[in-house]
Order: sequence, then C-alpha cells, then structure tokens
Amino acid sequence: MALNINDLHLTGKNIVIVEDDMPSIRYYETLLKSSGAGVKIFRNGKEFIDYLKQDPGQIDLVFMDFLIPLINGIECLRIFRKERKNIPVLMLTAYSSEQCKTEAYLAGCNEYVLKPIYPEKIFFLLEKYLRHEVATSITG
Repeated sequence: MALNINDLHLTGKNIVIVEDDMPSIRYYETLLKSSGAGVKIFRNGKEFIDYLKQDPGQIDLVFMDFLIPLINGIECLRIFRKERKNIPVLMLTAYSSEQCKTEAYLAGCNEYVLKPIYPEKIFFLLEKYLRHEVATSITG
C-alpha cells in the first residue's frame, strides 16, 4: 500500500521550511497542505533565526536548505540546536559532496536529502519523524 499524505493526519504539527527557491517552497507547501500540518516559511536564514528569538512555540519538524541567503543552513542548524536538540531537521539540498554531508550531520541534522526530492520520500520522512511521535504521545 502506497503512503499517502492524507493518511498522515498531521493536524496540530508545525513544520518550518527554510528555503529560498520559490519552486521548492511551492512544492513542499503543496505536499504539506493536505496533511493538516501548520507550515511556516522563511526565505533566508536571518528571518528564521529572528523567528526563533521571538520564542515561536512548538516546532515539530524543520525542512532546511543547505545554501540560503544571509545565514546559511549549517549555521541556522547550529543556532537551532542550541535550544532545540530533539526536533528533527531535514537538510534538503543539491550539494552531494561528502564534506557538505558531514558538515550537516555534525551541525545536527537528522537526514541529509538530495534534491530532487520525490513526494514518496517526503511522505516517508514525515511518517518517520512525525507519525511515530503521534503514536508515542498517545500510548505514552
């Protein structure tokens, strides 16, 4: 049985997207819209960091591009990890070098995913990081 975004029921989950490429933003937004999750978008690293300083409340998952304007994805991830150590961060990038991948994992990303990212991969990652959390909070 194929995983469908509508089966995830992510109502009450807040997903942050830090991405400067409009087609990518629209793509992620379209995929997430029917899940019920709240989506917040930042087009550069400075906007994201400023948002964090305002104590934004609940963030359940972050989609982070590697190369974004003003403050790059690695530095954003380092800053994010100082306060929020257990929230999944998915580094979504076109950079396939081992050096970039290593740097991202050292900064604290949970997954390093190369673009293009097909819907099935996004659904799989959402289920892996958010669906399990829903199940544990119900049973735990």
